[in-house]
Amino acid sequence: MNGTIAIDPVALTIFVAFFALVTVIGFFAARWKRGDLTQLHEWGLGGRQFGVVISWFLVGGDFYTAYTVIAVPALVYAVGGYGFFALPYTIIVYPFVYLVMPRLWKIAHAKGHITAADYVHGEFGGKWLPAAVAVTGIVATMPYIALQLVGMQVVIKGLGVTGELPLVIAFLILALYTYTSGLRAPAMIAFVKDIMIYIVVIAAVCLIPVKLGGYAHVFQAADTYFTAKGGPTGLLLKPTQFTAYATLALGSALAGFMYPHTMTAVLSSASANTVRKNAIFLPIYTLLLGLIALLGYMAIAAGVHVSSPSDVVPTLFRTLFPSWFVGFAAAAIAISALVPAAIMSIGAANLFTRNLWRPLVAPNQSSAGEASTAKIVSLVVKFGALVFIVVLPTQYAIDLQLLGGVWILQILPAVVLSMYTRRLSSTGLLVGWFIGIVVGTGLATSTGLKPVYTLHFGAASYTFYIGLIALVINIVTTFIVSALTPASRSQAGRAAA
Repeated sequence: MNGTIAIDPVALTIFVAFFALVTVIGFFAARWKRGDLTQLHEWGLGGRQFGVVISWFLVGGDFYTAYTVIAVPALVYAVGGYGFFALPYTIIVYPFVYLVMPRLWKIAHAKGHITAADYVHGEFGGKWLPAAVAVTGIVATMPYIALQLVGMQVVIKGLGVTGELPLVIAFLILALYTYTSGLRAPAMIAFVKDIMIYIVVIAAVCLIPVKLGGYAHVFQAADTYFTAKGGPTGLLLKPTQFTAYATLALGSALAGFMYPHTMTAVLSSASANTVRKNAIFLPIYTLLLGLIALLGYMAIAAGVHVSSPSDVVPTLFRTLFPSWFVGFAAAAIAISALVPAAIMSIGAANLFTRNLWRPLVAPNQSSAGEASTAKIVSLVVKFGALVFIVVLPTQYAIDLQLLGGVWILQILPAVVLSMYTRRLSSTGLLVGWFIGIVVGTGLATSTGLKPVYTLHFGAASYTFYIGLIALVINIVTTFIVSALTPASRSQAGRAAA
């Protein structure tokens, strides 16, 4: 199954047809919920008018991405039970969203904040702490966008189409309708994307086990495979994996809504109550994620052999389904790349414009000029991600995305803890952020850019998520430095508001 794949005309036709459909929707979105798209809050936040249903699709669309559909089954296929850490991660994250994000939404709405760095600037004043938050968000987002391209690249290759041209065409289209429609485009497309993904996954988890002799046979085949393989793999976690699994889930949950794309989706909601309701209903996606993860075990039971685990899902569908469904599934996954990539580029553009360009370069920029700059930056961000994938090996994007998770977690004290205590100073937060970034990067580099690090306590040793280790050091440093450098935070907040 690893040789050259012949082009399937039926699958390719279905794929192109659905891709054309979302392209039309993307350009039409500028007329939906009309607003003045020369204003950044309209272009970059959809006018803050998305209700519960739209927000549910939008947040789900940018949180559960094409790379999720490709990578989670691939990880389960490769290592077994350890790959399911994404499930508790997405269970933990929604209580966090329910408790924290409505409060942040209220502050942002009252003061006209568009980004997390706007909030930090409003609370503490100054330029450098908000700039640090903005740079962290942008740098962490770039490889994330690149990984959406990886997901699209995998499904296009699965249709037998080689070369970079299809990928370039797809992202040129994405760039154009994001430029013209802003956040409204991915919000509309998210409806189509999620419905298609649900159809694909439900069909797969119902029909594939029937073809393979039932779920009992699927799990038995996977268990036999991992037992023969040996090492840390298996249907169940090894005791040595417990702390790594738990801290990966917790750290990933805390980091999940610090990213610019998830923050943008939250701040585009119509009310704090909309955010709360979404936190209640978004766990439905966790059920979907669990079903997606099972595709890894199904691939083992189906005898799928691939040179790269990322090819597992397309190969499984090609093996067991008719051409029309293969094309439909490929389109669903590819569209699942477009939605988050669009929101990510918008979130990064908002950060650059509001918290780097305007305060540091063009303080007198008009509102229309601000929106124009953001539109251009969104194009540059997409182009940068495309160049990243075309020029550099895919592994670089994966490694940098793992580092991105460690980095984005370091803005949590400035964005979240500052809402619950007045004891933090901008100096303390900036020093804590810097120490967290340095420690996290250093530990990740020392392990060959693996996400976990083993700490030794006497004769015992425990493996923890590096991002969480760095965050603990960040928080301790922040409180110590803040105690030594008290600041009149309320005055800074009033001056910046």
